[in-house]
Amino acid sequence: MKNNTIISQNSMNLMVYFILACAVSWAIAIPLALTNQGMIQPVFPQWVHYFVSYGPMLSALIVTWATQGAQGLKELWGRITLWRVGGIWWLAALSPLVIGFVAVLAINLFTDNKISLSELGLVPFLPPLGIGALFLWILTSGIGEEIGWRGYALPRLQKDHNALYSTLILTLLWALWHLPLFFYLFDPAVAPGWVFALYAGAIVFTWLSNSTAGSIPIVAVFHGCFNYMTSANAGNGLLATVVSMMVMVWAVVVVVVYRPKTLSSKGKFVV
Repeated sequence: MKNNTIISQNSMNLMVYFILACAVSWAIAIPLALTNQGMIQPVFPQWVHYFVSYGPMLSALIVTWATQGAQGLKELWGRITLWRVGGIWWLAALSPLVIGFVAVLAINLFTDNKISLSELGLVPFLPPLGIGALFLWILTSGIGEEIGWRGYALPRLQKDHNALYSTLILTLLWALWHLPLFFYLFDPAVAPGWVFALYAGAIVFTWLSNSTAGSIPIVAVFHGCFNYMTSANAGNGLLATVVSMMVMVWAVVVVVVYRPKTLSSKGKFVV
């Protein structure tokens, strides 16, 4: 009976976390979507979109403080600052850059669809940022989202489920969180393939998190580097397609090699 109570409380905390993450993010995203659809006058400038990413982070901090107090925040902060995880994991975190630059070289050598690296600095709603776009993605989608998704939610989902099923649940919630963006930023036609790619990426995130004792910088940097390579529509989307396909292959390898139970040689990381 006691174990059932613990699981129920864990699930309740996760539900509160997700609802709050959506509430904070959608308070910005929904007005942007309604404005884009011509239903209301502008409430925010479009660049405020980048603050949508901080909903998961704020929710994680609030729910952790409410349920675990200072000790819970201390544990979370320990993983926010967990940089010393070994060079191999930093190489993995930076790998979307390596994959992307190799892809650019190959595309430019073997196709007529030439890609300029300056295209990677083109982001929605802002002037060209050059290499600054990389740091924008790390600080928004990376830090803002990953303190929530892999910092708070994943370790708690893995208390009750195997790593692959936990990743599936998290992917569905993560996809739903993105929903308003399909009304002002994303093309709804790509949604089915996008969800599949999101699941593949989430598997790689789980592998990185479980392999590094829940290090948030590792997954945040990977997330930011991936977005830098895939969000600028470089080469009319060809670069994003190539990098996404490589991550999908990577996800399959992780599942085959490490098996669904842990998706890591070091077991599941739980809190």
